[in-house]
Amino acid sequence: MENDIESRIRAKESEFSKGQKKIASAILENYDKAAYMTAARLGEMVSVSESTVVRFAIELGYAGYPELQHAVQELVRAKLTSNQRIQVSNLRLGDGDVLDSVLAADMAKIKYTLENINRDSFERAVDALCAARRVYILGVRSSASLASFLSFNLGLVFDNVRFIQPTSSGEVFEQMLDIGAGDVVFAISFPRYSTKLINAVKYAHAQGASVISLTDSVMSPIAAPADAVLTAQSDMASYVDSLVAPLSIINAVLVAITKKTQDQITARFDKLEKIWDEYDVYAKR
Repeated sequence: MENDIESRIRAKESEFSKGQKKIASAILENYDKAAYMTAARLGEMVSVSESTVVRFAIELGYAGYPELQHAVQELVRAKLTSNQRIQVSNLRLGDGDVLDSVLAADMAKIKYTLENINRDSFERAVDALCAARRVYILGVRSSASLASFLSFNLGLVFDNVRFIQPTSSGEVFEQMLDIGAGDVVFAISFPRYSTKLINAVKYAHAQGASVISLTDSVMSPIAAPADAVLTAQSDMASYVDSLVAPLSIINAVLVAITKKTQDQITARFDKLEKIWDEYDVYAKR
């Protein structure tokens, strides 16, 4: 699947000026380097002005260079191998303090996510989960930890939550065999996208279930079949992805559900607290 910026460049390349063609080539052929360059530095690399780079971003339909740069960073995350990711991350860090750099970057990701998430999609996701006959939660590989966290906490509120834990593609469909209208799938996937999860989302959609996708972009392969798309920035942190912003979105979903269903779940939590106390689930201080 082509990344958004790749498809935009391919669609407009016949209209580019000589300078714009240089910028396009630099992005497509050296995306790992271009992704973290300023507009001025990218212009310098291909011998065009900074203003030409900014105009190029606007010509592609982006609001400005920062939005284009984010799209190139998505391309990097989708295409680089683990060793290439490490090399790029080391170049970005340089001799800087790792702790300062990583935590500052994580704060920036949460800020970007808050500014760009679709609020209507968020509300639709919360409403769908509250009204669902059954909730299926899917996340594989690095996203499995997010799916597990959501499943555990949502399972405290509702008794209709199913955490899909596949070891093979076949097992995904076996666990979702009876899915249909009235059910909701909450799917989580970030680059590099899992084909197993993409196929599961397509299957759920085809069976009439509602789909909520938590992913990095509306161009994600799990976004198209979704009824609600929750986007969260999850830029590279060495060979791993930073997942603080997606986790914050999950926390917000859980808090919104708790607020919306407070009257119904009060008795449920009273019962849970008695069980936890009776069977020493938590240590007493």
